[in-house]
Amino acid sequence: MEKFVVTGGKPLNGDVNISGAKNAAVAIIPAVILCDEPCQIENIPNISDVSLISRILQQLGATVRRINKSSLYIDPTHIKTSNASTDLVRGMRASYYLLGALLGRCGNAKVALPGGCNFGVRPIDQHLKGFEAMGAGTRLVDGAIIEADAHGALQGTHIYLDVVSVGATMNIMLAATKALGQTVIENAAKEPHIVDLANFLNSMGADIRGAGTDVIKIRGVGYLHGVTYSIIPDQIEAGTYMCAAAATRGCITVNNITPKHLESITAKLREMGVKITEYDEAIKVDATAAPLKRCNIKTMPHPGFPTDCQPQFAALLMSVPGTSIINENVWDNRYQYVGELTKMGAQISVEGRLAIIEGGAPLTAAPVKATDLRAGAAMIVAALQISGTTEISGIQYIERGYEDVVEKFRALGADIKKVYFTGDNEEELGA
Repeated sequence: MEKFVVTGGKPLNGDVNISGAKNAAVAIIPAVILCDEPCQIENIPNISDVSLISRILQQLGATVRRINKSSLYIDPTHIKTSNASTDLVRGMRASYYLLGALLGRCGNAKVALPGGCNFGVRPIDQHLKGFEAMGAGTRLVDGAIIEADAHGALQGTHIYLDVVSVGATMNIMLAATKALGQTVIENAAKEPHIVDLANFLNSMGADIRGAGTDVIKIRGVGYLHGVTYSIIPDQIEAGTYMCAAAATRGCITVNNITPKHLESITAKLREMGVKITEYDEAIKVDATAAPLKRCNIKTMPHPGFPTDCQPQFAALLMSVPGTSIINENVWDNRYQYVGELTKMGAQISVEGRLAIIEGGAPLTAAPVKATDLRAGAAMIVAALQISGTTEISGIQYIERGYEDVVEKFRALGADIKKVYFTGDNEEELGA
């Protein structure tokens, strides 16, 4: 079993470079399926989700070649199938983007959905509503595979999303890029990675306007040419390191970021008493000067506070004296990590969508596990601020979305290592 072993109690100091955005990469790589020529995608995060979606494209017939650690060459011209129902697809949360891309390219698609989040935690009803409005019939097969068939070309139409959904917005954009006529998405999500996907598609010759607003208009085109494109920096990775700096009362500079994408996070840290200095492509986070203050957080679609930074802030707030309240407005089941933080002594109670944190209680190191990607990041943030040694299991979730997480934290002065446990023995990996 692989684990992270963290000995905390020391402030983080130094510089960290942020990788490309995971949430953009897992949509932009499938978007290459729509292209009629090869593409080169740069600033790609070197994470397991990227490796997985690359292998899935290869299964479909594409040529995928890693140029260097952060660049991929993808030639989709030899894709001959619209069937993506393999076990590899089931292992990826964002596999549903293959639906929109394959529908747009082939007019039909067969895509396996990841187990445990088909229509519950991550419902795709709004995705299917969009495809059906464009003329595709859809059906769920054996509770695990979605089949969609337009019986020809998709037709542009007017779609109103019942709820603001990042996944549905991006998936409908993909399907509409080569549809006949114009598609209008109302009540669209506005996240930076939606804008990045639109910019990528437009750079290939698509006609998409309004990304970043709640109305997006896509006029279908017949041909997309190859491009070289660089993905935006990862706002959630940046927010995680900013949160860790505050939790350890350290001072770090976060490089290769877009400060505007981080405004809701920096606002909360400033409210807590953290000194934030913004530069063109960097932010300095200084929590060394004064005691931090409690705060309340309400997650909202962009430009509100991102749900993907909520667990990390809970880990930060457990050491800040006073009562802080988190109101989770995006996902129904985001507090699975709370039980792990309470093992460390955190005083957190959950009431529906609210988490009430009584900060400042004595904290102790304890064995914990990552229950999902961002929960895993929260375990690291928690462990770094506690004197003693914490073992974190379930690290495969963390490695889905954080590139070189051990190396980056070590460069900031953290005592963290990746260890392989076999019975009573342990071996440090990558030492």
